[in-house]
Amino acid sequence: QIKNGRMSTLATIAVLTLTRFPSSSYHYSKCLFTHTHRFNHFNTPKFSLSSKTPHQRRRACYFNTSAKVTMSSSDTTTAPYGSWTSPITADVVSGASKRLGGTAVDGSGRLIWLESRPTESGRAVLVLEPQNPWAEAVDITPKEFGVRTLAQEYGGGAFTVSGDVVFFANYKDQRLYKQSISSLDVSPIPLTPDYGGPTVSYADGVLDTRFNRFIAVREDRRESSQNPPTTIVSIALGNNNVQEPEVLVGGSDFYAFPRLDPKSERIAWIQWSHPNMPWDKSELWVGYISENGEIHKSVCVAGYDPSIIESPIEPKWSSDGELFFITDRESGFWNLHKWIESENKVVPIYSLDAEFARPLWIFGMNSYVFVQSPQQKKLIACSYRQKGKSYLGIIDDVPGSKLTVLDIPFTDIDNITSGTDCLFVEGASAVHPSSVAKVTLDDNKSKVADFNIIWSSSPDSLKYSSYISEPELIEFPTEVPGQNAYAYFYPPSNPTYRAIEGEKPPLLLKSHGGPTAETHGVLNLSIQYWTSRGWAVADVNYGGSTGYGREYRDRLLGRWGIVDVNDCCSCATYLADNGKVDRERLCITGGSAGGYTTLAALAFKDTFKAGASLYGVADLKSLVEETHKFESHYINNLVGADEKVWFDRSPINHVDKFSCPIILFQGLEDKVVPPSQARLIYEALKKKGVPVALVEYEGEQHGFRKAENIKYTLEQQMVFFARLIGGFNVADNIIPVKIDNFD
Repeated sequence: QIKNGRMSTLATIAVLTLTRFPSSSYHYSKCLFTHTHRFNHFNTPKFSLSSKTPHQRRRACYFNTSAKVTMSSSDTTTAPYGSWTSPITADVVSGASKRLGGTAVDGSGRLIWLESRPTESGRAVLVLEPQNPWAEAVDITPKEFGVRTLAQEYGGGAFTVSGDVVFFANYKDQRLYKQSISSLDVSPIPLTPDYGGPTVSYADGVLDTRFNRFIAVREDRRESSQNPPTTIVSIALGNNNVQEPEVLVGGSDFYAFPRLDPKSERIAWIQWSHPNMPWDKSELWVGYISENGEIHKSVCVAGYDPSIIESPIEPKWSSDGELFFITDRESGFWNLHKWIESENKVVPIYSLDAEFARPLWIFGMNSYVFVQSPQQKKLIACSYRQKGKSYLGIIDDVPGSKLTVLDIPFTDIDNITSGTDCLFVEGASAVHPSSVAKVTLDDNKSKVADFNIIWSSSPDSLKYSSYISEPELIEFPTEVPGQNAYAYFYPPSNPTYRAIEGEKPPLLLKSHGGPTAETHGVLNLSIQYWTSRGWAVADVNYGGSTGYGREYRDRLLGRWGIVDVNDCCSCATYLADNGKVDRERLCITGGSAGGYTTLAALAFKDTFKAGASLYGVADLKSLVEETHKFESHYINNLVGADEKVWFDRSPINHVDKFSCPIILFQGLEDKVVPPSQARLIYEALKKKGVPVALVEYEGEQHGFRKAENIKYTLEQQMVFFARLIGGFNVADNIIPVKIDNFD
């Protein structure tokens, strides 16, 4: 019996599989087939999942029905939380950790995406959608190249597509290259000089057809890696000889989003300077380009008025030369605005207490695109985030327009790329891993006619649908009366196990990095690794996180190490008070800024019983002195400029307050949080007698990209917590790392 959906075209070959759920019942839950497919998914448009890799081709779809076959409880095994066996292994997680680095469309309307591959040591490859849906996707990037820029360390915006040509930054030498998509047997051509090493990086580029040049943001580390100048430069394309790029715009500390109008007569860009981060205060400028290609006049469009606190982002020109952008003036939420050039006035397009943009950590973000309707109305397709959920919408490009929400399965949306009569949307949900979907609209551009997943970071995740723990968005009270914070709670989930009566699960609380960032309630197999083994997981958006407006974001200003720590502790206590987790088995983990929150929570609070810090900050003063330019003044906003406060909030200076076990993971090529930070805390805790372990990885930077290291980090956290506070044996065969003061 099939409900909540219908087959509109029957697959030629179909295999209907049964999967079990914790309620000891069976659902018809997925359909794998090899040929024609169309069906309705939760009353949304037609949906399918397309997985195309060099090694595998498969079409698959989620298939929801209410048909059940009741099974007896004797089919499940009673075992302690944390000891359950799961098919979601660390190998599965590390192999499914492909990252998406952006999307674009070539001259024929085919999708191009950038994916990083842990199985190739994190190498990032441009991939071209096949012309035939059943053919293999094609790798554009040759084996000896990798597409990644180190501009501002976090990169982004590493490639640009124009027609059948792709411009990209190569990881090893950081030079810009040009490559023909239609002639992949021809090697990419370098466009920028060889400086003898990866000392100059480029990002966020655009093609200037008027002057036959490529315009990009450049970070030049030849003279200083601590304070490299950042400029907007032009790279000549017409000469056979590589020339030194020419500076178009300079003088500010940072630049992003150089964007040309349709006639290449004006260029817009975003700039900001120390001590601000781009989400604190930035400026939008427009420059007028002379007949010789230089900028002869410029005007500040937004951010110049000291009485208006705003951080404009994502400038974009419409086809008729009007400038749009997103800013958070007045309401504190990033909303769409338009520049009235004749009056140098900014007007809102649509106002909503929701975020239409994300913080500028990386280059190349694309939260909205222009869409042409049959009635020649100019429409904007946009994504926005409100109360922990993303939406896809259509609005007119005139002030006071209405917003039409489009119904798609994604609850989390990153970038949008405009295709031929469609949108390519990067997104995810509680049951969809990070994916790219082709969204086709009806003739009026007001409804979704078709929804088809083109790329998935984890196409095999369908295998584990019966094990998936879906998140619950929780709102919990903080230590500040009247203020609440948010988290996603994932309960243990495994169809073959049930817990011992009366037992509460251990909790792994995750503190996200940034800290000006946000965690999302989407399908992440690294979380499911824990929940399918009997752990509960809480992923916290503490005060200071994005996605909830400037007021929420500003809670952390001057109070990093206080608000985030208190909110994480409050969340764990809230869950324990409500009987969701075991108060005696509360663990905390986090990477980067989340690693700092982890260490600070263990040093200054007694809520958690153990912790894991991944490339986390232990010493704020050392961080200020050693970190890269982009974040070199970040601490001034988050903590203040007083070195005594830095000392007081640095976990390394309060080793006497640590009393519970800690495991540390660190990449030895990390330039954001130098390896010395992990070693300092390790040696201090080892000397004090606290159980501690340190794992260092050669060749890893800020965030682990190699499959073997992703796997090892996951497994060692699990077995570390099990041995120290779990009270259970891990089912997996894991050789534990040596723990000082314990082994």
